[in-house]
Amino acid sequence: MAPSLLDTFRVLSSFDPPRGSLRGAPWEDYADWAIGQGLAPLAAYNLEYRLAGADAPEWVRDRLLSIYQGSVNDNVMKLVNFKQIVDELEGRKLLVMGAAAFAEAVYPHVGFRPVLDIQVLMRRLDVEGFSGYLSKHHFKTEKDETNSGAARVVSDGRTAIYLFADVLGPERREELQKVFDRAKPWKVYGPSIFRPDLEDAVLLLCLEQARQGYQVPWLSFVDLRELATGSTSMGSLYSRPLDVAALQERARAWRLERALYTSLSIVERLFPETTVVVEAARPPLRRATRELLNRLVVEPVSVPGSRGVLRGADRLRRLLTGQ
Repeated sequence: MAPSLLDTFRVLSSFDPPRGSLRGAPWEDYADWAIGQGLAPLAAYNLEYRLAGADAPEWVRDRLLSIYQGSVNDNVMKLVNFKQIVDELEGRKLLVMGAAAFAEAVYPHVGFRPVLDIQVLMRRLDVEGFSGYLSKHHFKTEKDETNSGAARVVSDGRTAIYLFADVLGPERREELQKVFDRAKPWKVYGPSIFRPDLEDAVLLLCLEQARQGYQVPWLSFVDLRELATGSTSMGSLYSRPLDVAALQERARAWRLERALYTSLSIVERLFPETTVVVEAARPPLRRATRELLNRLVVEPVSVPGSRGVLRGADRLRRLLTGQ
C-alpha cells in the first residue's frame, strides 16, 4: 500500500527516519504542503542523506533540497546578526523563545528549523528600552500582521523581532516573574540573553498555539514533540525528561490546562511514539471537556493538508487560554 500524506509526514519529520521506500507517496500534495508548514528542510535532509532518496521523484528532492539550502543560509544570517547586536548588551534579562531558541537546542542541525522571526520575552518596562536599542541597529517598528499579541514588532528589513511582555496577562505577573527567575543564561549571545526552562518552554509554546487557534505550521508540533520527549537527539538545556508535576502545576497556575491537554493530544495523534510521555504529562480534565477539545480541536487539526479554520475559533482561544 502506498504511503499516505500522514505516513509521509511522519517519516520525513523524524530525527531517526525508518529505512524504506516512499514510492507512491502523494508527492504532488506533500511538496507544497510541507514547504508551507516549514517541514521542507528536515524532509530534504532525510531524503538525501538518511533515506538515499526513498524512491521520491527527482523534482521533489530538488525542490525540497533548495529550500533546505536556503534555510541554512537564512538561519545563520539571522542568528549571527542577532548575536552581533545583543552580544554586548548588559543589564537586561531577555528570554529568546520559539524558533530561534529551538533551532540550536532542539534540532540536530540549525538549518532543519526555519527561523522566520525572533521572539523575545521581556518585562513590560524593557520594551521601550530594548526597541530603542534596536533602533540604533536600523530596526524600525512595524505593524503586527500576524496578530501575535506582541507588545511591539521591529524589523531591519531582513529579520523581524517580536517583543513580548505580560504574555500571561496582567493578573498573573507573579507567575511570569517565576519564568524569568527560572530562565537559563544563553552565554553565547551575551550576558543579557536567556532561554526559558524546559517546562516553561513547553507551556509558552502551547500558549502560542492556542492563541493562534491552532492555525500554526505543523513544524510547531515537531517542536513540541522534541520538547516533550526531552530532546534526546541533542545535549542541550532541553535534553532531559519533563518534570511532569512541575509542568501540570504551572499549567494550573497559568490557567493553561486545556491548552496543554490539546497541544499534547495533537502531538500524540501525529506521533504515536510519544503516547507514553503524553499520557504522563497530559493534565487531568473532566471527561466532557476532553471530549469537547478532542472533537473541536484535536481531531480537525490533526488532519494533514487541512486548510479549514476551526469553528468558533475566537471562543476556543478564550477557552484554551483561560481568558
